[in-house]
Amino acid sequence: MAKQSGLGDNYYLNGVDLSGDTNSLTRVGGGPAPWDVTAINKSAMERIGVVRDGEIAWVSYFNPAAGRAHPTLRTVPDTDSICSYFRGTALGSPVASMVARRTNYDATRNQDGSLTFTVQALANGYGLDWGIAGTPGVRTDTTATNGALALDQGVTSTAFGLQAFLQVFAFTGTSVTVAVQDSADNVTYANVTGGVFAAASAIGVQRIETGRTQTVRRYLRVATTGTFTNAQFAVSIHVNPIATVF
Repeated sequence: MAKQSGLGDNYYLNGVDLSGDTNSLTRVGGGPAPWDVTAINKSAMERIGVVRDGEIAWVSYFNPAAGRAHPTLRTVPDTDSICSYFRGTALGSPVASMVARRTNYDATRNQDGSLTFTVQALANGYGLDWGIAGTPGVRTDTTATNGALALDQGVTSTAFGLQAFLQVFAFTGTSVTVAVQDSADNVTYANVTGGVFAAASAIGVQRIETGRTQTVRRYLRVATTGTFTNAQFAVSIHVNPIATVF
């Protein structure tokens, strides 16, 4: 695959598409923190990984319209948020998602009249997860739908489970159930055990994870069931290539 720019990216927070109100992402990072364990008999630093962490920080424009940046960000809650950065909106594009606590909403009003806000979200409980787009950015279903192939893992299966994140942006109907499905042949699909989100009936977010030794077959897609006429949502899927514990 060729090198890519960051053009055409999307950014979602708690069921709000902030893509059009986001100036830039200043940090998308995470991983285990390094612990210095250098002994006195060593001539170079030694480090081992300890607790997992993550951060997404961005610069937001001021948009006071209902459901846009300012109403979404002006209150900094002492509760979890879910952030999802889509590096492009094609199926299978890289996505960074995490459960986080937001720490600030700081304004900068420059002499030239420009106004922006800096926002930081720090991982809470799980660290930052890089996965793939199970939907092409925001997907709209008007009835139960079997989505297109999102990922071909290129191997028969993996054996370390997965995590998935759901952002629901708009909904009309009774409820929608969003499921991650897998297949051995890209023909016959079934729900991944532990890969089905709770039924949703309003704007909101969810994180799910399967068992840590769950087999995930080669092909993956996202399907919906339920009674609804409009479900706008995005899903990211994070298949573990190695044993992963949170």
